[in-house]
Amino acid sequence: MNGAEGKVVSLNIGKPKMFVYQGKELETGIFKEPVAQRLYLTKLNFTGDGQADLINHGGSDKAVCVYSHEHYPYWEQALQRPLSVAAFGENLTVSGLLEQDVCIGDLYQLGEAVVQVSQPRQPCHKLAKRYDVRDMPLRLQNTGYTGFYFRVIEEGWVAPDESIVLLKRHPMQVTVAQANHYMHQDKHNLPEIRRILEIAELSQSWRHTFTRRLSGEATDSQKRLQG
Repeated sequence: MNGAEGKVVSLNIGKPKMFVYQGKELETGIFKEPVAQRLYLTKLNFTGDGQADLINHGGSDKAVCVYSHEHYPYWEQALQRPLSVAAFGENLTVSGLLEQDVCIGDLYQLGEAVVQVSQPRQPCHKLAKRYDVRDMPLRLQNTGYTGFYFRVIEEGWVAPDESIVLLKRHPMQVTVAQANHYMHQDKHNLPEIRRILEIAELSQSWRHTFTRRLSGEATDSQKRLQG
């Protein structure tokens, strides 16, 4: 397993703004722009960044959105268009940190800050609207090229060309790719879902989804026994 060190390709921020899609306005923070100066990373976000939908985006578990630059050639071919950095609304466009190499709970040094992997990214409809590709979120899920989120353990300044250095690999070593697989493909693998739920560092939103899935499976099992 790699992922011991990555590199920031681009540091990107942006405040929510209005976007017109098929004649309707919606507010979104998906349009990020690269910056040339270092930024302060707080527990909630980079200074100058913001999200429109604070129910599904942002918060301490999803302070920093990360996406691998290695995935860009695939999407440029799939979408038949060139892509600039921050094409997926990420705060950090990075190299060397792929979903199969990064584990939930891993700790990294990012400039002065210390960050921790909290969950895979779960793409939303605004990404589909940005590219006018209705099944764009599903495509990301099926490829596994979702990216992931950092929570911030220690605040600090971050430069646009920082190295991202692994401080501590989580002992359970459940990768972002594996978490994606059990969330989106192998949804009824209860032993693996229970194993993922043992990770204290898993985000609250993913913990809630997996816990509800376990409860639903238990209820279905009871109904089958009673029937």
